[in-house]
Amino acid sequence: MRLVDAPCTIGVVLMRRQSNHRHYATASVGTTAEIRQHGRMDDGSLNVVARGQQRFLLRRHWIDVDRVVWGEVQIIEEDTPLRTPRDAFAQLAASNRFNLHSSSSVISLDMSPIKQDHIDSELECNTPSPNSNASNHSSMDTRLCHLGSQSSDSMKSSSDEEGDLMQQQWRQKRRSMRENGSSSYSNKKTNMSNGDDLCLTPLESLLTARTRDAKRRRQYHAYSKQASQAPLSFWPRWVYEMYDSYTLARSAAELWRQIIAKPSMDDHVRKPDILSFHIGSKLPVSESVRQKLLEIDGISYRLQKEIQLLKAFNLIKCRDCQSHIAKRSDMVVMSTDGPLGAYANPHGFVHETITVSNATGLALNGSPLTVHSWFPGYSWTIAFCATCESHMGWLFRATRKNLRPRSFWGIRSSQIADDAQADQSE
Repeated sequence: MRLVDAPCTIGVVLMRRQSNHRHYATASVGTTAEIRQHGRMDDGSLNVVARGQQRFLLRRHWIDVDRVVWGEVQIIEEDTPLRTPRDAFAQLAASNRFNLHSSSSVISLDMSPIKQDHIDSELECNTPSPNSNASNHSSMDTRLCHLGSQSSDSMKSSSDEEGDLMQQQWRQKRRSMRENGSSSYSNKKTNMSNGDDLCLTPLESLLTARTRDAKRRRQYHAYSKQASQAPLSFWPRWVYEMYDSYTLARSAAELWRQIIAKPSMDDHVRKPDILSFHIGSKLPVSESVRQKLLEIDGISYRLQKEIQLLKAFNLIKCRDCQSHIAKRSDMVVMSTDGPLGAYANPHGFVHETITVSNATGLALNGSPLTVHSWFPGYSWTIAFCATCESHMGWLFRATRKNLRPRSFWGIRSSQIADDAQADQSE
């Protein structure tokens, strides 16, 4: 805390107790942490609240004569978030412009509206029989070739005024056909409604149909916007989206909103690197899984793993006996950090705790206490697993009438079982 170049900065590395319970295994990747708050305990030790800053690789570590742990570290340079290259896709022309261009080119072939309607009727006729495919195609090709031969002479001989007049006549004819079709359709609906009043659509079904139509229009516009881009590279769009950090950030943020409705996640979407570390530190998983996320190099790879964990995470189980404790839908936010927070008891031990509204398979031990409560206005009671008697967390009950919820559970993240799907996918 008295350093000049990096004040209030410490290094944090996870230490795992080995199977013999005598030695610890130190992780190879840790983080620098900035001390935000600190308080001195009665025994002279410090209780600090820190926030991670940079990842580092632990080269080597040792303990000096004063039992102080030292380490030689190397700061890990983070990659730049990947984005799909702009020249990988090209924007296609609008469909209305394409139709206008194609229709104007057809009209400029020195054809009367009657001939044009004749060709449209032939092109829109029913599908011919297999025996007549060859003759129809050959005759159509002959007509198209004949039109193509006429086009050069007509475009040279016709003036601009005649072309504009023909185009205007064609547009008027098409407009009148559409109006006649819509009027006949409305008359048909009127006749049907007059014939039987029971065919009238109820108001609720009408609103439902409108909502469904609006949803389909949004989906169509989203699809048409994506489909209007032509690939200029060898790989299709979905391949780029697998490694586009900003696309993955939007997917991870949407899955995170399904668990926790926090509007502040929208700001992190613009910074995929910050979002990947934020979700990795707040995921309700065990310490070993969180350490694996920390050791992943590459923003896109880290976001892919987090998306996989968010999709697979559904149940909270005991680490020792695999008993079902809670579900993902039971999680409740009781602090500004979300459903997962780090809390220190008076003895200096820090517990990462997940807050849930309901829990099963837990047994209480002792009477409720209000002293040193992490949540003001709530009492706490120690909770053990009813199957293996492991210390799973605490039950918090409201002592004031205006507090909501009236009760919730705090589950220690260190006692949560690792996701089997996450381990199998490695």
